[in-house]
Amino acid sequence: MITIIDYGMANLGSVRKAFENVGSEVRISSRPEDLRGSSHIVLPGVGAFGDTMKNIRAIGMDEAICEAVREGIPFLGICLGLQVLFTEGEEKGIHRGLDILPGRVRRFTEGLVPQIGWNQAHIRREDPLMEGIPDHSYFYFVHSYYVDPEESGDVIAQTDYHIDYASIAGRGRVWGVQFHPEKSQEKGLMILRNFAGIK
Repeated sequence: MITIIDYGMANLGSVRKAFENVGSEVRISSRPEDLRGSSHIVLPGVGAFGDTMKNIRAIGMDEAICEAVREGIPFLGICLGLQVLFTEGEEKGIHRGLDILPGRVRRFTEGLVPQIGWNQAHIRREDPLMEGIPDHSYFYFVHSYYVDPEESGDVIAQTDYHIDYASIAGRGRVWGVQFHPEKSQEKGLMILRNFAGIK
């Protein structure tokens, strides 16, 4: 059972449908206790970093997420769900994240902001999330901020948008993708299928 976390700020329907398309059993929940009975957990996100963390904390989901990560339940953050895995974000002030991965979320300073559209992910290390996905595959992005990990080993793939930034990051059984796999056609569905297949 894959649990998609509902904290009031995410495109839950399209993420759910994408997982169902790859054969996964899915539920949407805002109850922290539901994470304990999950085989996998997904945190999608759109909006602002500070508001997202405020909503996550308001329903007690921050502690539940950290507990699930400590227990080794496979966890996937999507877009803003990747960003809040990090220590802090600088959107409209400095806001504390979940601090599961060390690093900061920064705003693009060059080019058109937000980045909207298709861009490539350059794989930097082997990872089960990327099994069968060719290097330089295209995915669909919509974001104004990017993650800047403290540990280079947490970078799984990078994308070039005036700078090279981490578009996929992870450690252990925690992963995050900056793009929207549910909008990225075949390659995006492959990532979701790979994640769902991690035991």
